[in-house]
Amino acid sequence: MTLDQYIDNVNQKFKAGNATEHTFRGILEQLIESIVPTIRATNEPKRQSCGAPDYILTKKDTSTSSVAIPIGYIEAKDIGDKDLEGAKKNRTRKYLS
Repeated sequence: MTLDQYIDNVNQKFKAGNATEHTFRGILEQLIESIVPTIRATNEPKRQSCGAPDYILTKKDTSTSSVAIPIGYIEAKDIGDKDLEGAKKNRTRKYLS
């Protein structure tokens, strides 16, 4: 998926008028994994020591016996969410630790 395709998909769903934050998550997962093919993006992962991020990013592993080690977290927000204006900065700041 290209960035242009991602934007087009988001726009189509947004224009329908009934989308929520969760509506866009599958599209974001596809974008991440197509831009960085060595990364696996997991939506709504198990609770982590840092909390409950919306996504966990792990390196794809060819071995089936090892545990995937987190390399990043994503906190997703809906279009127009007040958090994007900094209303709840502490909520996302905890994932930087």
